[in-house]
Amino acid sequence: MCRINPRVDFAFKKLFGSEDNKDLLISLINAVVSSEDQVAEVELKNPYNLVDYRAGKLTILDIKARTPEGRWFNVEMQISEDLNFDKRAIYYWAKLVTEQLSEGMMFKELKKTISINVLDFNFVPNTEAFHNRYRITNTTTGQDDRLHDMFELHYIELRKFRKNYAELVSALDRWAIFLTRAHELDKHRIPPELQGDLAIVKAIEAVDRMFDEEERSLYETRMLALAEMESKIASAEEKGLAQGRVQGREEGLRQGKEEGMKEGKQAAFEEALASLVRNGLTEAEARRLLNLV
Repeated sequence: MCRINPRVDFAFKKLFGSEDNKDLLISLINAVVSSEDQVAEVELKNPYNLVDYRAGKLTILDIKARTPEGRWFNVEMQISEDLNFDKRAIYYWAKLVTEQLSEGMMFKELKKTISINVLDFNFVPNTEAFHNRYRITNTTTGQDDRLHDMFELHYIELRKFRKNYAELVSALDRWAIFLTRAHELDKHRIPPELQGDLAIVKAIEAVDRMFDEEERSLYETRMLALAEMESKIASAEEKGLAQGRVQGREEGLRQGKEEGMKEGKQAAFEEALASLVRNGLTEAEARRLLNLV
């Protein structure tokens, strides 16, 4: 069985953001994007590096990659619920666009940039589809005239993926079932629906042996921090909702939830920080770890 949860961003970064596993990243990208954006090769611009993590440089565990043709991709796994993730996603997309230009370059040299966000929570409203793609369209004509085809953003909401093995029909289905059911997958007994996908087979085989002792310790500490923060946030959210109900207004419910989550995140951060320090980390190390949540 897979003992590592690939949805934890620290593990996701090493699994898909390592030089040895670029084929897995390519497979995931191709499972998400349209036929016209399929890629055969990518260059990792911020590959996983434990030395960088120790030095505090891996503060954001996203994956940046560029194709030989110049197309850019940003791939991120987000395990903790974030009510403002849409703003964060746009910011990181825009940041990757602006980073393409150096002094003296012209705007015409900017390349298409695609952001792929894998979420372990429900975010896109009014749909049960687990994959949603956003592009810029002309609202007057209702058409995508390709005038602004540099922008593309994907949300993959794993909580909305409910297919069983017999219902898998696409590569994205297979990646979704790997990410959501890694705990029940065994490299010696791979379901027949996955056996023909070499990238999935490699991911199943890689996920348990990809951490050395130090990395596994960091992973387990991060799991503890995530669990503690999620528990505190959930408690604060319940408190905020209760306060909203007392006010008896819909606006009170919304404000109560937002205020409760804000207060809960701060309280959770402080308590998780103290817990990690008690478990032997320095305060600086603990803060760096928690700032990834």
